[in-house]
Amino acid sequence: MSNPLIAISADFFSAFAALPRQRQSRVLDFMNKFRTNPNSPGINYEKIHNAYDPNMRSVRIDDTYRGIVVRQEKSGVYLLLWVDHHDRAYAWAERKRCKINPTTGSVQVFDVTEVEVEIKKEVPAESLLFSHVSDEELQKLGVPDEKIEETRTIVSLDEFHSLKETFPEDAYERLEWIANGFDIEEVLDLFYSDIHDEEGEIDQDDFSTALSKPASLRNFTIVDGELELQAMMGAPLEKWRVFLHPAQRDVVQRDFNGPARVTGGAGTGKTVVAMHRAKRLAGQLTGNQRILFTTFTANLASDIQDNLRKICTLEELKRIEVTNLDSWVARYLRETGFDFQLVYGHEIDKLWSEAIALSGEALDYSLGF
Repeated sequence: MSNPLIAISADFFSAFAALPRQRQSRVLDFMNKFRTNPNSPGINYEKIHNAYDPNMRSVRIDDTYRGIVVRQEKSGVYLLLWVDHHDRAYAWAERKRCKINPTTGSVQVFDVTEVEVEIKKEVPAESLLFSHVSDEELQKLGVPDEKIEETRTIVSLDEFHSLKETFPEDAYERLEWIANGFDIEEVLDLFYSDIHDEEGEIDQDDFSTALSKPASLRNFTIVDGELELQAMMGAPLEKWRVFLHPAQRDVVQRDFNGPARVTGGAGTGKTVVAMHRAKRLAGQLTGNQRILFTTFTANLASDIQDNLRKICTLEELKRIEVTNLDSWVARYLRETGFDFQLVYGHEIDKLWSEAIALSGEALDYSLGF
């Protein structure tokens, strides 16, 4: 057999980062051994009997911690998916499935739950969030067959956002565009090169080929050597926090004719897109031009500033000012000699209503926005 192909999921990085420090060192010891020989007798694979996915296995980290692995011993492909305390690791693995999507060809990890679909008389079918999307279109968007029935029961955006961790990330991202009113064909066109296989029928047993696809590489990274592994595990969350997905790159690189609004639920990468957009624009500036990057909170502004340092050159960073909106407004008014008071809540709603009435113009967005 050729050298094993070891791939680590983004979820594994996040789970590793949450472990106590002394446990992290044991995980690193295990991973070095695993990378060298995943079939070593000391790996101690155990079948997870209550798991939906028959290929799920646990591997022993120490007396109390376990890793979760999907392996194709014949082809030499091993996927590290999760690491946690024994009971929590097993609970995570029992509800997950890892498979190659037969339509998109990408490797997906998602929750499989026994969904009992209730027909609620008070909720007309047309009110369901994805009622206008056919099963075939859901499949083209990358929704696994096991999740289609559940997807059809979703009523609202809030409910959809609450289910984010249960969907494959690539399928969730495409559904997010649909949920926010984008045309189905437009979304399929946007993701065409990512979700259509160009070589005909997809081999659902060929994890090696599937892991080379862009949609898979959003959530998996291939381990080539010990030094690379140590570097990756040294700062696991940083690798993924500012990583730009192909669909996000389209928004970053696009030239808009005027203002643009990017919507999405928590965790969908809006801030990552904004940071890379600021970097791109800063690289195009000349003279004394600068970018103003505003947020609603000082803590978020500080976090964004820290992350911009990871992706920007020093020259780009000098051209980007990151501040929360209230601080910027207060400073601007102070510098221009205005006597002012910042107001919030109902007071600001009243003032906006008066301003709109005086303008005689209609808003493109809701008053709340």
